[in-house]
Amino acid sequence: MKIYLEDGTNVEFEDNKPAFWHTASHILAQAVKNLYPNISLAIGPAIDGGFYYDFDAEKHFSEEELANIETEMKKIVKAKYKIEKFSLPKEEALELMKNEPYKIELINDLPDGETITFYKQGDFVDLCAGPHLSNTKQVEAFKLLSCAGAYWKGSEKNKMLYRIYGTAFPKKAQLTEHLTALEEAKKRDHNKLGRELKLFTTDESVGQGLPLIMPKGARVIQTLQRWIEDLEEENGYLLTKTPNMAKNDLYKISGHWSHYKDGMFIMGDEEKDDEIIALRPMTCPFQFSIYKQEQHSYRDLPIRYAETATLSRNESSGEMHGLIRVRQFTLADGHIVCTPEQLEEEFKDVVDLIKQIMKTLGIDKDISYRFSKWSPDSKGKYIDNPEAWEHTQSIMKNILDHLQIDYKEAEDEAAFYGPKLDVQFKNVHGKEDTIITVQIDFALAQRFNMTYIDANGEKKIPYIIHRSSIGCYERTLAMLIEKYAGAFPTWLAPVAVKILPLSDKYADYAIEVEKAFHKKHIRVEVDHRAEKLGYKIREARNERIPYIVVVGAEEMQNKTISVRSRQKGEEGAFDLEQFINRVADEIATKYNYHDNITNTFAGK
Repeated sequence: MKIYLEDGTNVEFEDNKPAFWHTASHILAQAVKNLYPNISLAIGPAIDGGFYYDFDAEKHFSEEELANIETEMKKIVKAKYKIEKFSLPKEEALELMKNEPYKIELINDLPDGETITFYKQGDFVDLCAGPHLSNTKQVEAFKLLSCAGAYWKGSEKNKMLYRIYGTAFPKKAQLTEHLTALEEAKKRDHNKLGRELKLFTTDESVGQGLPLIMPKGARVIQTLQRWIEDLEEENGYLLTKTPNMAKNDLYKISGHWSHYKDGMFIMGDEEKDDEIIALRPMTCPFQFSIYKQEQHSYRDLPIRYAETATLSRNESSGEMHGLIRVRQFTLADGHIVCTPEQLEEEFKDVVDLIKQIMKTLGIDKDISYRFSKWSPDSKGKYIDNPEAWEHTQSIMKNILDHLQIDYKEAEDEAAFYGPKLDVQFKNVHGKEDTIITVQIDFALAQRFNMTYIDANGEKKIPYIIHRSSIGCYERTLAMLIEKYAGAFPTWLAPVAVKILPLSDKYADYAIEVEKAFHKKHIRVEVDHRAEKLGYKIREARNERIPYIVVVGAEEMQNKTISVRSRQKGEEGAFDLEQFINRVADEIATKYNYHDNITNTFAGK
């Protein structure tokens, strides 16, 4: 599908979606100003899947108001306004935007002497860097999706604005296809589905960003945690257990106090000479303190520490979302202390472990890699040592290239002490999140005076690899809910088998069957309710139970069970022991057949 840009060039829509969606955001802003002249404009960028615009309005836009705005947008599209770019000196730009306080603030943020660009369509003018389409007529198919609160510039210290989200396409068929995909995404959204399946919940009295993991969700996380801890032990990691808080002295040594203080929960008052305690946002300084308890030889290295750590980070309220971004979370955290000669092999082993875990979870084809680097223009964010940054980034790039990892580079996304390899995953709405990081640290070993004795008897500073193997368990749970539409593989399912007795007469046999499953450590439940069998089967299916076992007179007499599975449907009668061994083997091998059945549940 071809579209025309502002300079008249004819290009493919697929390659120029931001320009298309940015134009749609201006059409939205013009419509709002036409209907509500006193509303102030903020910003309206293109985003993944569409666009939004922020408005300083008195209240949330209602469904009726959104419909009226859509009608006004159609008039603007039909008018075929030519979109024109022009520039002004800063003083004239300020005069033009004198009635738009947020535009004034944005202009004042720009350097003196810079020429300010604007775009005009009809009688509507907006501050903008572009690019845009050549005219409004090209935005033939659009839909306003929702309205939500959003703080100006993303800071809760600023005023709450009202953000209208929308999407747009050149043709109605494309819009229809996209809206259908959005509806499917809503059904998979972990924030909705996770609550429906009673995996987690939230409570206002507990607090924002502090999810309550319910028994079924806790069972999934426990299963993952036990697996990861065993897997890490097999890979030579030493388990540690460290405090959830520490004096700020520790964070001052590590540099977190100067680079990360705003993201920490702090108790005490420095002005009153209190002892300052902070909840930990990471485990690295704690594990480094363990390393320092004895002098190590090069023969001791590498030393690999791992810990299932509860961490706390003071995320802004506007960033909170289900299990994806929370204020307290559980991380499979770890650090490897190694010599320069061991660095590449250890990094490779970390990546191999991550790939093994992602493949077992069935998401190895859904991830991407990002090489996150520092930016010399953001010196306040990073340890000030440009030479060390360039050297360490060069090392990491060589390692990534040797491993033939397909990665994208991202400036200004590094940790404050070193570059990162980020493992990225897109949620059902297309937003990309980091699920795992691997970092090469050139600074903290020296800050903590961590040394080893080399072959010549000299003290040397080691390299440190910061890594996770599965990432944050809460975020991983969210990712798996969406990946499988709640239909977890049997080895992960909170309930692998649901037993349904036909009536109370078979309750004792149902309990006997339950105990047989328990002996093989298979998670099982019995539904003793006096409901019709069809109703109980439907409920079990809606709960995404991998196996439904029905027991009645024939099964009790023959010591068998009748099986229905997610994969095959009605499977008929089975010898009890034979079936238990089948399920036990499926769990032990972490067998995953979900590519065949996930779509069945996505449509629920």
